[in-house]
Formats: sequence, C-alpha cells, structure tokens
Amino acid sequence: MTFSPSMRFALFGAGLIAITYGLARFAFGLFVPPIRADLGLTPDVIGIIGALPLISFILASVVAPVLAIRMGARYTAMLSGTVGASGLLVISQAPDALSLGVGVFACGISTGLMMPALSGAMQAVVKRSMHGRVSSIMNAGTSIGVAVAVPTVLFLADAWRIAYGSFAVLAVIAVVATWFVVPSVSRVSPSDSEPKPPISSLQWWRLGRLSVFSFLMGFVSAAYWIFAPDLLVTLGELPPAATGWLWLAVGIAGLGGAVVADLADRNNPPITQALMLMMLSTSLALLAASPGNLFLAAFSALVFGLAYMSLTGLYLMTGIRLLPGRLSLGPVLPFVAVSLGQATGSPIVGKLVEVFGYADAFAMFAAIGVVVAVLSPLYPRTIGEEAEEEEREPGLQAAFDNQLLDAEGEPIDSVTGKPEAS
Repeated sequence: MTFSPSMRFALFGAGLIAITYGLARFAFGLFVPPIRADLGLTPDVIGIIGALPLISFILASVVAPVLAIRMGARYTAMLSGTVGASGLLVISQAPDALSLGVGVFACGISTGLMMPALSGAMQAVVKRSMHGRVSSIMNAGTSIGVAVAVPTVLFLADAWRIAYGSFAVLAVIAVVATWFVVPSVSRVSPSDSEPKPPISSLQWWRLGRLSVFSFLMGFVSAAYWIFAPDLLVTLGELPPAATGWLWLAVGIAGLGGAVVADLADRNNPPITQALMLMMLSTSLALLAASPGNLFLAAFSALVFGLAYMSLTGLYLMTGIRLLPGRLSLGPVLPFVAVSLGQATGSPIVGKLVEVFGYADAFAMFAAIGVVVAVLSPLYPRTIGEEAEEEEREPGLQAAFDNQLLDAEGEPIDSVTGKPEAS
C-alpha cells in the first residue's frame, strides 16, 4: 500500500506523539502500583510526582513555539525525543522518589516540545486542505501510545524498570527516524497574508472561559490518569497485570475522540461538553464503586477514554476558532490549562486518598465533574458564530481553513505561499 506524503507525515507524527504523550506521560499511572511498592512511596508522594510532568509540560509549552521557529521543526522534534528518552532512562533506573521525579519531569518537557514542532512542519509541507485530517491522525497517537503500553504491563507488571528501559529504546529510535522524516523548516507565514488583528477583549473573555473549563476537566481527570490502576490493585485486590486492560480500553476508546470532537463542532459544543463531562464523572464513580470487577473497570475505562479524548479535541478546535491566524496560541492555551488542572488535581487527589481512601476521593472528584457539566451553557461560542451560524463551515478542517488568508480574505496555500486556485 502506497501512502501520500501527507499521510506518511501524519502516521509518523502519530508515532512520535504515541511515544512522547502515550508512553512518556500517560503510561506512568499504569505503573504506579509496582513503582509505589518497590520504592515505598505513599499516595500523597505519588500525587506530587504525578504533577511534575504536567508542570514541565506547561513550562515547555511556553517556549516551544519560539524554539520551533528558531531551531526549525526537525531539531525541535529531535530535542523533544532526546529529552524524553533521557527521562524514560532515568525512570528505569530510579532508586528513590527524587530521581523518579527528575525522570517524569523530563518526560513532561518532551511532551510540551513535540506537538509545536510537528505543527510547524505540518504547516510547511502538508497541503492546507489536509491539515484537519493530519491533525486528527497525529492527535490519535496519544491513544495509540497508551494502548501500546498495555503488553508491557501484562508481561512486565513486576519489571517496570525493564518496561521503561524499552520505552527509552523506542524513543531513541524515533529520534534517529526524525532526522530523515521531519523537515528542517519553520512555520510558514506568506508575505501577502493578512496582518493579524490585535486580540480583542471579547476574544480574551471567551479564551478565559475556555481555559477555565479546560482547567477543571484536567483537574477531574487527574484522579483517573494517576490513581485508577492503583485503585484496582489496592482497593479491588486485583493483580497488577490486570490493570493493563484498563489502559487498553482507554486507548481504544480514545481513538473515537477525534470523531466526537468534530461532530461536536458541527452540532452543539456546550451540550457535547456537558455530555462528555458527565461520562468522565461516571467513569470515576463506576471505578470507585466496583474496583474488584475487572469487566466493569474496563467499561469505565472505555467511557473515560472516549470522554477525555473528545473533550481535549473539542477544546483544541474551539481554541483554533477563537484566535484565527494564531496557531501558536489558540490551541495551546486550552492544552496548557488542562495540564495545569491535572498538575493541581494530582497532589490533591493523592492527599484525599491518604485521608479518606480511594472510593471517597474518586467520588469527590466525580461530583466536581458533575458540577462543571452543569455549567456547560457558559462554554464559549466562537467569534462571529452568532451572526454567521448558517454560513459557518463546521469541522476541524474548516477551523484550519480560516487560519491562513491573504489581504483580500482568500485562503493561501501553505506550501506555495500563494492564493489557492478556486
């Protein structure tokens, strides 16, 4: 089977995202039970360590757009992979909480650098009409990486050091492949593109509301990402290897998130957000209510994976639409807010587990998710949506189409820098 250059780039980008997001960042929760047992860590310490890659992701996201322009896409992606491989290697050899924290912090930096690098390369080498599809495929890499981590925990549940060592090897291979696949180019800004207007107070107000919802969703989801496997082992008394099925379900269901997000943009984003937040809360409550039932636990993971990936995709699309022509800012703010929410929620849920136990802590976070869902009518509408509802093109590709326009408002081809032929 022969793939087009755009599709080859999309698949390779999904692979890089699978390593940096799926393995280096989100797979950590899967290995919490054996890591906690081997290093003698308490839930509140695990909560603090779980927040570190989220904090470093935020810090890296601030400088990543500048690095992508100054260093170019190829070298930024290689830097991301190198830092990620180093972090994974440190985790595999960690003798205590401090070194473990250093490793997961490095993994967060890797995550924050990768997507801006791939976005810069995409704008330069992928035809603009393919941006939506390519972005969806690359975003699915997170779910792929989470699912790929499952065989390692099924066969290496008690050998987490070997598992992380194998992740580091994959990251090194990805760094080498990046040299040949990702071009050494920066983001394209054609000379005849329309100057970006200043961000209005209305845009800032709506971006603020979007960021608040993103923060709260990240806060609630932190309980599942960090402590769901540990809940099954500690409260449900299931073997550590059984938790792999939890992450497999999350990864498989997450692949449908891009489709749901696109449908949400075509229909009603506030209602979709409310529904997905209710599903997210339900997954927490269901897991806490029946931790010893592997079938129900896997079902809760399916619900969580679909809800989480759908919400992040929805926030991405809304951010793009709220700030036309500012791809280095619009989609970045909600993702930073999600990570900030997770970084805040992780130590809090760890402390709640220490004081009240897993079931009550998860129930509290589920209740917070329900409250946020009730507030979904406040979810921001995009600028001009009220007056142009019938004319507005829906979907992720349409959101990208509004990013690159010439002075007369006509779309510009991101490869040639010239107005596209009608």
